[in-house]
Amino acid sequence: MLGSNLVPLSSLEAMLEALTRGDQLNDKPPALPARPITRGRRPASRRFSPPILSIESDSLKIEIKKEHSFNSDSKKEVGFKSGIFGSKRLSQTEGDSPYFRNLEDQIEKNEEFQSPNSPVLSAFSIDDEKMGLTDTIDYVLKKKLRVWCWAPEGKWETGKIQSYSGDSAQILLSNEKVLTVSPEVLLPANPNILDGVDDLIQLSYLNEPSVLHNLRFRFLRDLIYTKAGPILVAMNPFKPVPLYGNNFISAYREKLMDAPHVYAIADSAFNEMMLDGINQSIIISGESGAGKTETAKIAMQYLAFLGGEKGIENEILKTNLILEAFGNAKTSRNDNSSRFGKLIEIHFSSTGKICGAKILTFLLEKSRVVQRASGERSYHVFYQLCAGASPDLKDKLKIKEAENYEYLKKGNCLRINGVDDSTQFQLLKEALDVVKISKEDQMKIFSMLSAVLWLGNISFNVIDNENHVEVVSNEGLINSAKLLGCKVKDLKYSLSTRKIRAGNDQIAQKLTLPQAIDGRDALAKAIYASLFDWLVEQVNKSLQFGSKFQTAKSKSISILDIYGFESFHKNGFEQFCINYANERLQQHFNRHLFKLEQEEYTEDGIDWTNIEFIDNTDCLNLFEKKPLGLFSLLDEESTFPRGTDITFANKLKQHLCSNPCFKSERGGNFGISHYAGEVSYDTSGFLEKNRDPLHSEFISVLQSSQSDFPKSLASILTNSTQSKSNHSRKSTLDAQKQSVGTKFKGQLFKLMQQLESTSPHFIRCIKPNSRHKPGLYDYEIVLQQLRCCGVLEVVRISRAGYPTRLTHQHFAERYGFLLVGSTSSCQDPLSMSVSILQQFNVPPEMYQVGYTKLFFRIGQVAILEECRSRTLQGIIWAQKLFRGIKVRRNYEMLRNGATALQSFVRGEKVRNNFRNTVKRWRAAILIQSHERRRIARSIFGGRQRDIVILQSVIRGRLARKQYLELRQKQLLEHTSGLKKDEVPQIKENGEGGDGKVHSPLIVKELEGRIVKTETKLRVKEEENIMLRSAMRQYENRWLEYEAKMKSMEEAWQKQLVSLQTSLAAAKKSLTNQEAPHVQPSNQYNTSPLIYPHYDSESVMSTPEGTPPFPPNSTPPMEISISPHVGPTGEVVDLVKEFEQRRRAFDDEVGALNAGSGGALNAEVELKRLKDRFNAWKRDYKARLRDAKCALSGNHPKKWWGGMWNAKCTPRSIVQDLCVD
Repeated sequence: MLGSNLVPLSSLEAMLEALTRGDQLNDKPPALPARPITRGRRPASRRFSPPILSIESDSLKIEIKKEHSFNSDSKKEVGFKSGIFGSKRLSQTEGDSPYFRNLEDQIEKNEEFQSPNSPVLSAFSIDDEKMGLTDTIDYVLKKKLRVWCWAPEGKWETGKIQSYSGDSAQILLSNEKVLTVSPEVLLPANPNILDGVDDLIQLSYLNEPSVLHNLRFRFLRDLIYTKAGPILVAMNPFKPVPLYGNNFISAYREKLMDAPHVYAIADSAFNEMMLDGINQSIIISGESGAGKTETAKIAMQYLAFLGGEKGIENEILKTNLILEAFGNAKTSRNDNSSRFGKLIEIHFSSTGKICGAKILTFLLEKSRVVQRASGERSYHVFYQLCAGASPDLKDKLKIKEAENYEYLKKGNCLRINGVDDSTQFQLLKEALDVVKISKEDQMKIFSMLSAVLWLGNISFNVIDNENHVEVVSNEGLINSAKLLGCKVKDLKYSLSTRKIRAGNDQIAQKLTLPQAIDGRDALAKAIYASLFDWLVEQVNKSLQFGSKFQTAKSKSISILDIYGFESFHKNGFEQFCINYANERLQQHFNRHLFKLEQEEYTEDGIDWTNIEFIDNTDCLNLFEKKPLGLFSLLDEESTFPRGTDITFANKLKQHLCSNPCFKSERGGNFGISHYAGEVSYDTSGFLEKNRDPLHSEFISVLQSSQSDFPKSLASILTNSTQSKSNHSRKSTLDAQKQSVGTKFKGQLFKLMQQLESTSPHFIRCIKPNSRHKPGLYDYEIVLQQLRCCGVLEVVRISRAGYPTRLTHQHFAERYGFLLVGSTSSCQDPLSMSVSILQQFNVPPEMYQVGYTKLFFRIGQVAILEECRSRTLQGIIWAQKLFRGIKVRRNYEMLRNGATALQSFVRGEKVRNNFRNTVKRWRAAILIQSHERRRIARSIFGGRQRDIVILQSVIRGRLARKQYLELRQKQLLEHTSGLKKDEVPQIKENGEGGDGKVHSPLIVKELEGRIVKTETKLRVKEEENIMLRSAMRQYENRWLEYEAKMKSMEEAWQKQLVSLQTSLAAAKKSLTNQEAPHVQPSNQYNTSPLIYPHYDSESVMSTPEGTPPFPPNSTPPMEISISPHVGPTGEVVDLVKEFEQRRRAFDDEVGALNAGSGGALNAEVELKRLKDRFNAWKRDYKARLRDAKCALSGNHPKKWWGGMWNAKCTPRSIVQDLCVD
């Protein structure tokens, strides 16, 4: 709805009119039509004029009448339009809006701003527009500020105006010289505070010397990167600079650094790809030697760090080393010049991880294999192979030093200072391993390289007057044939003859010397080019680029590293194609930064005056126009058999003179006015290089090879030839084959189509000097490159234009939640956008409203983004707290439930485990019982068997003894029944005592007895053997019994000694009481009085130093005691009894030791003796105790009293004396 206080205009006009007047709008902006019918802003002046700042000393009234202002502290551009912001408005909004800066502080900081009318910011352009230039120079001359002047030495010098009068001005230069010049050659210089700004947009005066000075200021401080609006200017330092590494990568990734850098460009491309889902491209351009290849590697390093996964990022980085070895060479301008163009597509998954890559190559300079200018080298890989190959590899592939090959000697340059080719070869082999090229394939690659080198050593001899030649059979021919796997005669024939079709017949024609040399070189170039294509194909397979990476979810970032603009003293076909590619890339650059930018301003209806820039459309038409373009005429002349380079040059001059970019020159030369300058081309070799002939004989030789690899290279050449159809009506092979120029143009068109589908990011590499020396800055060379790149025009458009643009819908969706109040819910996108801008006090000069978009100057959206980020952080913080409370509650519930569940589960588990344990315990007990039963049975059975055997032996012995006794008794009875005279007396001769022969019956009886006796003897001998074995067992057991008896005897002896000692102690005590002068009568007295430390209760101990008693004797214990009645007499009786019993037991033990009886009887007797001894010992102890008690009643307690009370109970005495 329209407010009642508004004039009846269209809603858009009313809103913009209010913004222009600076009025405050209502909370609810007016409703707007769907499509405004007028432009969104009033027309402004065509050029920005220098601002006029009026400062009054009393009230500090600031009046800004022209556009722009610059804040030196923040280095952000702030624009103001005339007549909008007065002192009153400034004071009202200065504290509320972040877009306003304190101009007073900035004026006091710089002395150049102390004058009443000093300029804050100028939009001076290089264009010679009279009004802007005159106003600025007049102002600078009037205020005597710093200026740039063109010195007689041919360079720009800075100085300060000393005086000015009419058409001349005196300038005091920095070297204290005074120079008088015309004001027309003066340009304003920026204040010192702007020296070294990192973005050229921030310069107050944008002119060539200011830009050169700013770049030099940064270059000498190793700040090699500078922004120029949307593009990055990279100066080649020709030395290592500390601006790279993982620390810098992390800093740019985490937004800790914002200085211009390749990392910043790569990070911006990655973020836009992930946020917008649009493929990105980084286009790196510049002259040869400007550092394009290194810049591309730095960008790849950053992207590999961001999306590194599964080691594929290392493979991508290693491809640079491989492609540099096979595609880079030393030129007169660069030691590592790319002689081909490459586009590396790095594909990313939806999560931002690298999932594959692909490499596209363009126009390899094949001619460098066979020829080059003086001071240049062929491709690096040839020199690396010669220097770094192992002795075995050299012997196998017939490799020699580089100076032995004709192809490598042509440039008179075999080495590069500071480069070790041997080390580079080892790095190349490692890179080939990383990209999964097998050792076998590496050997094939090196063999083809060696074959190419040996082809250059093949020589020819002229054999007739027509200059026909034959091939010399030298080392080059033999080694080439061997490495290619073909026969020497076949290779020799293909190098010296050609087959020409005449009707249906083929005629072999001898070649002349130039033809033979060209054919040999063509074969070498074809082998190397096909090897290069095969290698790129293998690398792409290694990078796993397939159908799974070409899905709609995967996005890519393409890095284009292509040869830069070239202009030499003599420029040929290669420079022709290279400069054409750069023209096409320059148009792409212009299209995105100039044309599309300004067309979008015009189409969206904002107030904008187009800025002029160099357009190279005419130059591209010169190359591409049909049928009278350079490529069309070149292809046409190449199809003519009699066409020569001179006829081609004449045809160009005849048809293209009307084109302003074409320059006709004498002879076979012509010139082209490129965007970077005019270049003169020599047409020598144009037709031959465009045709790029490769005769079928060479392909046949490769196909006949005994090796598979040359055959695969031949198939690549054959497929390339068959696919190069230009749809012409001619059916011959030469007509069907596509020319090199046409093929390159088609590849370039495909490249441009791919780049057009991406969002581009531009990096312009600048070479500071042509000597490749660090710290040297050549103004002329840098200025020429800046002009070629169009950097100044880009800065002008970026500063004057609106680089940030957002649709109304997008702006409202992104910043709509920042509106305060309830007016944001029912507004259309445009009204909401205007309300947002009003709420944040965005000056109208810093944006424009178009039909569909909002256009902002540099830095304006950044403040909105900062406010949006703070608001989102607050929202996220509140959401975080709420979600935290909610999650914690859910967690508590889940934890309690889980705890209860775990308790039940653990209880059930423990119960199950307990039941299982009980079962196992019961099973173990049952098993143990059965096992113990088995063990007991086995032990019992063994013992039973032993007893049975022992019993059987003893019984057998007793039975045999009884049998012998019975037999002896029977014999005695039998012999006693015979008469004495009937007893035969047999002699040895069988006669009787009387010498007569007895009766035969007697002899027969005696013989029978002898037989029986012998039989019994044998039986007895067997029994004796058995008895002996049993006897040995019995003896062993008897020895055991004897040992036991001895131990028992010793124990008894000790017990007896103990009893004797106790008795002696008792006697001694009694004697001391009655007759204190008693003396022992024997040295073996063992009385406790002699050994007071002896404990009579210990039956196993003996007094220290006491001599042992003899085994079969008793120590005499004769003590002279006076006869007493009563207890004394009882003690005497006990002593006598002890002596008698001791002698009796000793005698019985001695009898047992004598072993008069059998084993069983001895054992029985020993047991009986033990029982009798134990019975007597108990009885004797009882009587001895009674005697002690009787004595203790009449006398005080002696040494045994305490012991008796403490431990000498009847039970303890019995236990002490009863020792087993």
